[in-house]
Order: sequence, then structure tokens, then C-alpha cells
Amino acid sequence: MIHKPSVLYISYNGMLDPLGQSQVIPYLKQLNQRGIEFTLLSFERPEALAADETQIERMKLDLAASGIDWHWLRYHKTPSLPATSYDVFAGIRYGRRLMRAKKFDLIHARNHIAAAIGLRLKQRSGAKFIFDVRGLMADEYVDADHWKKGSLPYRITKSAERRALETADGIVTLTERIWPIMKEWPVLQNRKVIHEVVPCCADLELFRFNDDERRRRRAELGFGDRFVIVYSGSIDGWYLTEKMADFFVAVQRHKPDAHFLWLSPSKHDRIRQLMRARGSGDEQYTVIAAAPREVASYLSAADTGLAFIKPCFSKLASSPTKYAEYLGCGLPLLINAGVGDSDALITDEDVGALVADFNPEEYTKAWKQIAQLTATPEEIRRRAREVAQRLFDVRSVGLERYARLYEQVLSS
Repeated sequence: MIHKPSVLYISYNGMLDPLGQSQVIPYLKQLNQRGIEFTLLSFERPEALAADETQIERMKLDLAASGIDWHWLRYHKTPSLPATSYDVFAGIRYGRRLMRAKKFDLIHARNHIAAAIGLRLKQRSGAKFIFDVRGLMADEYVDADHWKKGSLPYRITKSAERRALETADGIVTLTERIWPIMKEWPVLQNRKVIHEVVPCCADLELFRFNDDERRRRRAELGFGDRFVIVYSGSIDGWYLTEKMADFFVAVQRHKPDAHFLWLSPSKHDRIRQLMRARGSGDEQYTVIAAAPREVASYLSAADTGLAFIKPCFSKLASSPTKYAEYLGCGLPLLINAGVGDSDALITDEDVGALVADFNPEEYTKAWKQIAQLTATPEEIRRRAREVAQRLFDVRSVGLERYARLYEQVLSS
């Protein structure tokens, strides 16, 4: 009988959230079809648990049908350090119960908190260990002005990061750009480790341009033949909402009938306040909280996808999922420099415009580039889609890279 590798996958993100459903579950289902057995331990937000009492059972049955044994713990948010410490200890305690019931060949930890749990479990089991670095957590909190460099939370997180990096049999980063920097860190110098770059990918069966949906949504929203700029996702924090509103005002000087479509789950009053403060009338923008499965149809109704993200050191390790979703739906990108591999994405692939700085001159330059690209809409849609398939497809890119990593780590 052929031995099927058994993996304990630990995610501090919940499977009831859109991120877990787009960035975790598709990979586990596909890898299971390739002969890997998964036990999944996730942390679920209380509000997600309370939204629908039947969704837990539905999710468990869906995952079980794909050979995934799902277990979950409640996520705790505040007070930050005690709550996270509690979750780590709860994860270790629950993980030990799982390990008493099953022998795991590999522990895959998705992000720093999961890695803190996975490391303790590895010490007891001798299983191989993958640290899936979803971003430089301590540096992100410093860059976001939530922590001070050298503060207790920063030092604890950096210590956990070092231990994970020096222990890991395999390491995943989201970008090519951050790996040469990380390799120079003392903990990784002179150390051979299996490394794979897996950017945040999208399900391109879902995120694709649909002409019928474009016509339907544009008629429904009264867009007519106006040029539509779309932003999809949360606002504020890393996302420079005010800069994006400024950009739209700059575009209106060249394209007075341009329209801004905000697809955001919350803070709609904040968006309206920003737009009105800049002189944009209610007829010049639309704010919608779209269900996850509806986002692609709204993207099809747009002409270009916008995303301004705070450029800083930690964001060199970031791969925004919205880039893949925009490109999958045939949209050229309007993005700023200094975020992950985005500079090379624009300069090498010619699928959008890159804003080097947030000022009117750069905005005008970027708009002219987008106007030129979208002058032949069929051509830019075709090219954007091709780039998405080559670089960001959840199956042909993400799955294949994870499969390669698992094979190398398990056989090392």
C-alpha cells in the first residue's frame, strides 16, 4: 500500500472568511487530489461564526468531501498581545490532540502566528516544517505605526520569525523581490533551505471578463459609455484611500465623465465624505458592498483597476490578490511603485501604469498611459488575461508551486 503524505495545515485566517476560501481551500482541495491528506486547523472570527449557524456544518461537509479533516478554534482579537498569546497556546494544545490521533509527515504553517504553533508541534513530532511567510508581520506593524521598533510585541514576533526561519525545511514567500533581502539575514546565511515564491493568485475560472455581465452591470448602474475606474477591497490602513480619491479628481480634469466604482465591504460613509470633500458629485461615483461571487461581474463593468498601497519596506513582501483579480477580468492596472513585484509586473508586461509618486504630474502621466492602453480594449483585455494566466492562476501557478515544494520537502 502506497503511503499518502499526511499534512497538518495551520492557518490563523478563518475558512469562513473570503481570504481562507480564496487563498487556502482551493490549494488544499487540489493537493488532496494529488494524494496528500490534510488536517486543517483554522481560527475563525466570532462575527463569521455568528453570521450563519449552519455554515460551519456546510463547510465541514464540503471539506470532508474533498478529503480534508477540518478543525477550528475561535479567534481572539483584543487585547492584542494577550489575545494572540492565548490563541497560540490554544493552538498548541489542540494541535497536540490532533497529533495523538494521527502521525503527520509535514506541518504547514500559514503566517507567523501559525508558525509559532507549528514549531512547538514539530519539536514533539519530528515532522517536516514549512513556514509560509505571508508578509513580514513585525515590520508591517511598525510600518503601519501600530508598533514601535524594539517594543515587546515587535521583539516577540521577530523572535518567533527567527526561530521559524532557522527551523523550516521549506519557506514560501509571496514575492521574488523580498527573498534576496531575507537570504542576507544572519538566520538564513549559509543555510540551505527549500524556497518557493507563491504570489497571491486568483481563481481565473471565476475572475474573467464577461461581456454580458459588463452590459448588465453598466445598465444597472447607469454608467452608459463612461470610463469606469474601479477599486476593489478594504479601505484605509495599507490602502491609501485619500490618494486614490485624489487620483480620480486628477483624471476628471482630462476625462470629465469618468466614474469611480468603489467595491468595498464597509466604511461607505468615509468614502462618500472623501469624494464630496473633493467636489465629486454623487453621480460621479458609486459605492457597493459586493458579495465575493459578484465581484468579477462588477470588475467586468470597469475599464481599469486602481490600487494605491503604502510603499514601505514590509510591502516588498506583499502580493495583493486584487492585482490577480483585476488582470483576470481583463483590466489594466493603475498601481504605485514599491509594492512587492509590482514594478516589474508593469515595466516587463506592459499591462498598466505605475505611479512613482503621489503628485498631479505622476497622476497625469499614469492616466495618459491608461488612456493609450484602453484605446484598444480588446487587445488590453487579452494581454491582461494572458498575464494573469501565466503569473497568477491558482491552479497552473499556485498549485504547481505548492506541489513542487511539498515534493521537495517531503523527499529531502
